[in-house]
Amino acid sequence: MREIKLINGINACIKKNEDTPRIALSMNFSIIEPEKYAGEYLLMNRLLMKGTKKYSSEELSTLLDENAIELYTEMKYDYLRFRFVALNEDFEFALSIFADIIENSTFEEFEKEKAKLKGEILAELDSAKVKVSDLFTKTIYKNHFYGHSCTVILDEIDKVTIDDVKNAYRNILENSKKTLALVGDLDFENAEKALNEKLGFLPAPVDKESAITVPQSLQNEYVELVKSDAQQAQIIQGWQVSAIGSEDYPKLMLLNVILGASGLSSRLFLELREKKGLAYTVRTSYENHSKCAVFSIYIGTEPSNIQTSIEGFKIEIEKIKNELISEEELHNAKNNIIGKQQFITETNSQQANLMAYYSISGRRFDYQNEVVEALKKVTPEELKECANKYFTDDFVLAVLKP
Repeated sequence: MREIKLINGINACIKKNEDTPRIALSMNFSIIEPEKYAGEYLLMNRLLMKGTKKYSSEELSTLLDENAIELYTEMKYDYLRFRFVALNEDFEFALSIFADIIENSTFEEFEKEKAKLKGEILAELDSAKVKVSDLFTKTIYKNHFYGHSCTVILDEIDKVTIDDVKNAYRNILENSKKTLALVGDLDFENAEKALNEKLGFLPAPVDKESAITVPQSLQNEYVELVKSDAQQAQIIQGWQVSAIGSEDYPKLMLLNVILGASGLSSRLFLELREKKGLAYTVRTSYENHSKCAVFSIYIGTEPSNIQTSIEGFKIEIEKIKNELISEEELHNAKNNIIGKQQFITETNSQQANLMAYYSISGRRFDYQNEVVEALKKVTPEELKECANKYFTDDFVLAVLKP
């Protein structure tokens, strides 16, 4: 692996994986300002693949299909990602298309794409699980950019104009930190030369202080939604916690696995599903953004079991706050995460995406190695301390019921 700076100062990492047939590139542009209206960035992202000055939307799609190039753009709250996977021999051709999309997107089909986006969101909101997640997100991130959920987007998307989208994109290109990861069976010198030739037009990275604020401190809040045709009750309980890069990051990863992210062996699954038969699905998640993260518990259950399920959450949280977990359980949780880390970096594309993500988050490209080493050192006492630090009475409880 070799870290370099492109001629415009962009941090890049090139990793050689011999005897792999396809090369993967992932490039991120940081988001340092909240969007003007909810949905503006999401709409901008969808329009990036709708044609350039050189190719129409149809021509672009045909060109990618004919050359077996997978090229995508993805909008996250903290960064905009461009990525592609191409056969080794087509790397420079794919890089040319990639650069053309970044530099020359025309944002055509604006009104058509806006209408399509609204229709897709409305269809998603037919799902009870999506509805309760929407309610939870806009409550735990109240009055914040991270709280721009589906319903918030529907409320504001009609205010977004084509000029808003173009200005937002121009601002991201000109005022962002930029990182790039390239992985495949390649020659370092040739790869670096191609990157400089094709991406040298990009503005130099800007290390500006983000205008995205830390979400307001959480207070205990219960929110409820009635969906008359719902067959199940949906419940999410969550806390604001520290994000990637903090000293608690590996501890929260372990708590996530122990409580609900490891499937059949997790505590909540064993207690609430296997022993009490309260649900088919119960899980936890640890979702990270640059300014904040959320640790949450989800269950879908019979309406008559709402209070029993909430009490079940409380019992398991109190256990992990008051009792040291065994060395065996901790060892298994560590192995679970380390095993998944290997699983999610099997392909060149996965490796490029993860390295670029770590870098845009302010970490080293190889931050995964640091995480693994930190995980190995976590003790039962540290987990108990971490649980008591974050699993307080200041949580959001969102419930959808018939």
